[in-house]
Amino acid sequence: MLLFILIGGVVGLLFGGLAGAVLGAVAGGALSHLLLNVFFARGLEAVRTQFLDSTFAVMGAVCKADGQVTDDEIRVAEQFFARLSLSGEQRRSAMAAFNRGAADDFDLDAELARVRAVARRNQPLLQLFLQVQLSAVAADGIVHADEHALLVRIARGLGLSEPDVERLEAMLRGTSGAHAGGGAATGPRLEDAYATLGVEPDAGDAEVKKAYRRLMSKHHPDKLASRGMPESMRSVAEEKTREIRKAYDTIRAHRE
Repeated sequence: MLLFILIGGVVGLLFGGLAGAVLGAVAGGALSHLLLNVFFARGLEAVRTQFLDSTFAVMGAVCKADGQVTDDEIRVAEQFFARLSLSGEQRRSAMAAFNRGAADDFDLDAELARVRAVARRNQPLLQLFLQVQLSAVAADGIVHADEHALLVRIARGLGLSEPDVERLEAMLRGTSGAHAGGGAATGPRLEDAYATLGVEPDAGDAEVKKAYRRLMSKHHPDKLASRGMPESMRSVAEEKTREIRKAYDTIRAHRE
């Protein structure tokens, strides 16, 4: 930006004296700001396009993990198309990505590395990606042991960890009332609420509140959108903040 201001000032000085220098510097600054906005917008759109494409490619690989893609799994993908309000062209692109991921020669690890690169290792954005894959795996409300193992592999490929998977699974149980590995619960469990916030049951009230506020700030949909989250995924991000809030409310109610 400073370079454009200097160039504008010098050109203005040559053709208009001191007043021209001032006007040239102002014009140079405005041009620099405009160009930066254009390049940033283009870069952000490229991130969003890659993020969405990889989301469905990895989903295809996940559905193919047991050897074949079933009609039920295709319906799950199509439900995501509707949930994300994808346009006709976006749906065609998403299905093409899904089929690419389901192909025998698909390189899952390379795709995950690509996601990690475009997300610039932004953990909340990568966790959102993992959340979508978990939702696809657990469309029936249950996360089986082999599905958990696959999610851990995906998490590690994104630069995340197994505890990240476990927190999302706890959040899923709070939403659906299902337990990982099968079985059912009557509602959100206190231990899942603590796991969702990433704190121990013996954590003090101040620590719990701090964890809650930190998570709400990190996973705010507007903040994720500024880092490259496709606008179509806003509902998924909003769902996560609702579950974080629900976990916090569950803990507070228990402590009253």
